[in-house]
Amino acid sequence: MGRVEASVLIPAAGNGERLGLGPKAFLRVGGRTLLEWALLPFREAAEVLVALPPGAKPPEGLRATFLEGGRTRQESVARLLEAASLPLVLVHDVARPFVSRGLVERVLEAARTAGAAVPVLPVPDTLVRPEEAHYGEVVPREGFRLVQTPQGFFTALLREAHAYARKRGLSATDDAQLVRALGYPVALVEGERTAFKVTYREDLLLAEAVARVWSAWPQGR
Repeated sequence: MGRVEASVLIPAAGNGERLGLGPKAFLRVGGRTLLEWALLPFREAAEVLVALPPGAKPPEGLRATFLEGGRTRQESVARLLEAASLPLVLVHDVARPFVSRGLVERVLEAARTAGAAVPVLPVPDTLVRPEEAHYGEVVPREGFRLVQTPQGFFTALLREAHAYARKRGLSATDDAQLVRALGYPVALVEGERTAFKVTYREDLLLAEAVARVWSAWPQGR
């Protein structure tokens, strides 16, 4: 994959409350911080913007522009959007450290065509709707997908979506939800199991294992 002609936005201002180990951006796995891992597939990007926790010192040696993040992920992305200078943006969570260049390219290609694209995976497990802490109705998993990042958008479209959300008081856990709230369709592309999200402490065991493999096989990045 050649140069990534997009502004890469990485909201990394969260405090990692569920992990309880401090800001995720600075958590070390396999000899690198999660932020360093997250930046690897974008090392040839035309522009990389990172939102850090307020008062955090920007890491040295990383090719990125650092901004102060907001109180929420949504606020951090909005601040990064203001600084983006290219017509296409990729929004990627720092908590997903293992993203291949192939996944980035798939999202980029779909975003260039459709204006909005996200990677998804089928749900592998049985889904149930709990009934007072008991096994309830089984929900057909075929109709559901797990959503990942990076997510790609026309910059103007995502700015419009964030402005609409502020006006309507909408909040969302990812940017595709805000774009969809405008009535704009979001294309789906094939995701990757290795692009899992580090959320709980047990996720760190898997992250350490993946980091060892990826460190020995850099071409997979």
